[in-house]
Amino acid sequence: MGDSKNDKAGERPGSDVTKSGVRQPKEKATQDAQKQAAASKKYDRAGTTSIPMRSVNDKKLKSKLKGVEQTARQAALQAARAEFLLPSESGHLEAEGMEKTWKFTQKQLKDNVDVNTSKKMFDLKLKDFGAYSMDYTRNGRNMLIGGRKGHIATFDWKAGKLGCELHVKETVRDVKWLHNETMFAVAQKKYTYIYDNTGMEIHCLRQHTEVNKLEFLPYHFLLATVGNAGWLKYQDTSTGKLVAELRTKQGKCDTMTQNPYNAILHLGHGNGTVSLWAPTISTPLVKMLCHKGPVQAVAVDRGGIHMATTGLDGQMKLWDLRTYKCLQAYYTKTPASTLAISHQGLLGVGYGPNISMWKDAFREKQKEPYMSHLCAGNTIHEIQFCPYEDVLGIGHSGGISSIVIPGSGEPNFDTMEANPFQTVKQRQESEVHSLLDKIQPEMITLDSDFIGTVDRAPQEVIAEEKRVEWEANHPGQKFVPQHKARGKSSSMRRYLRKQSNVVDERRNEVRERLEKEKKEREQDRKRARGEGDEEKPRTALDRFTKRAKVST
Repeated sequence: MGDSKNDKAGERPGSDVTKSGVRQPKEKATQDAQKQAAASKKYDRAGTTSIPMRSVNDKKLKSKLKGVEQTARQAALQAARAEFLLPSESGHLEAEGMEKTWKFTQKQLKDNVDVNTSKKMFDLKLKDFGAYSMDYTRNGRNMLIGGRKGHIATFDWKAGKLGCELHVKETVRDVKWLHNETMFAVAQKKYTYIYDNTGMEIHCLRQHTEVNKLEFLPYHFLLATVGNAGWLKYQDTSTGKLVAELRTKQGKCDTMTQNPYNAILHLGHGNGTVSLWAPTISTPLVKMLCHKGPVQAVAVDRGGIHMATTGLDGQMKLWDLRTYKCLQAYYTKTPASTLAISHQGLLGVGYGPNISMWKDAFREKQKEPYMSHLCAGNTIHEIQFCPYEDVLGIGHSGGISSIVIPGSGEPNFDTMEANPFQTVKQRQESEVHSLLDKIQPEMITLDSDFIGTVDRAPQEVIAEEKRVEWEANHPGQKFVPQHKARGKSSSMRRYLRKQSNVVDERRNEVRERLEKEKKEREQDRKRARGEGDEEKPRTALDRFTKRAKVST
């Protein structure tokens, strides 16, 4: 009882904790350093927190790079500390004994889950309006459906509240939410239309004709369309301007998806190739020969690293977008018509009336699917995972279905990014902030980390690249390098050059007057010293002559 030598002053052996329970600064600093190192490894992407600055000679650029590195390091540390506030974990199905997870049916799941989860499993039988396309909002709260024969509806699928419903009485090929649930776009028979949440027509985009597929870039406010004419077009929904019209030269296109990481669009063509596009470049950034037949579906994961494609050759291939190499290849019973990748990396494949979900498909080749589902008597048209929910939405020839896929959704959402429980006031505030933070189309590039980097190529290589680019744009002309003087093109200098006539006359008058006064003063000094004529050159003997005159 208190006689141990190691228990002096209420301390334990090997501990830096005092009676007050406050840790010593040394141990706290060590733990912070360990957290920072762990955060740098886990949350650092592409070496952001380790920018090499030895070769940077510009002091201003070096200070900026140090600030970027410090910000990235602090963000990684804050992300590591925030893990304590994200206790939720995604759960997956686990089979016991001889059971297989892909044999579990939705009926069995519905009988064994809670009431709230069972409400997420439903079927909307709409056989009279053809195959349905569908889309979820970014927060997963609202659903938009569009039937091939002209039926369009929006609703809060969790609460079961209908937003609007209308019949356009013409073909509907695709539907897409815009920045939030207040506006959506519909690709109809001839033109593309934009409607509000009441079903009222706001715009008719007559430059987007016979569109087959729609995509919306939320951070750039760009609506991308591609159709029978083979033109990829970008429409700015915040200003109403047509940003770009790109000719793919591949004919009709009805397969398009976006890379959520860098906003690059992936188009699947009839010759088996997949091309990658940005709005500022008229040619594809990358062309990949993926299949021996027309490409049916393309999907890219949330991290922008992996891509899945299917074609009429009956193959499904998984690709690594960092090396553009095929990781695995599978054969499907019938050509798969649609693909989807969840937030947690589950791959959904729809072919005929069947849907199969694959777990860890990009890590290693799987022998059997994770789950499967059969829509008896219907043909699958489109599937899509609901954000932040373990739910898969299915659009088929008989209507809409919603099934539960355990482990597919992200359990911890960022309220600043997408809030499933946002109020009307929060939605308005987020809309204003997203408009203020809007990214320009010129910043869409294949490498999204190029901003803030340093071109480490030698000066001779950079000059040669400029010469080649200039001569390519100006055939028949010789390139003459221009050496610009820093600071000579300021606004004041440009203003003075415009006023050059008046300024030069005044300047010359003042200069002549000053020079004349200077000469007169110099002559007066020489006369006072008795040096004689200015034109006569002086010699070393002149000083003796001056002394002789004084003595006489």
